Amino acid sequence: MPKKIILTAAAPAPIGPYSQAVSVGDLVFLSGQIPLDPKTGELVGDDIETATQRVLDNIRAVLESEGLAFRHVVKTTVFMQDLSLFPRMNTVYATAFAENPPARSTVQAAALPKGVSVEIEVIASRQA
Repeated sequence: MPKKIILTAAAPAPIGPYSQAVSVGDLVFLSGQIPLDPKTGELVGDDIETATQRVLDNIRAVLESEGLAFRHVVKTTVFMQDLSLFPRMNTVYATAFAENPPARSTVQAAALPKGVSVEIEVIASRQA
């Protein structure tokens, strides 16, 4: 199966040598999204809630460009600079995955791109 590179203007352009997402067969692998506004390229969110919402909006945009939605997500990885903010991030995260949430790992990272507080990557399945 050939891989398909996914790129949509509705989500932030990659800031390095990677793709927004790659599709192989029924699976779509989204690169980690950070709270960048796709229109301005500027960071959004002085608080974890606003940052998390922007990240989820970016993920939604990439998924929708492939005709997918959060219900198709089977695995997420959440990277946070400060796990003490986990409950606040989780409240916003839960709005996207209210029913049948995907598997998830959450890790604290010493540093994230552009010094952001949260980054989320997802794997989606067209069959989910």
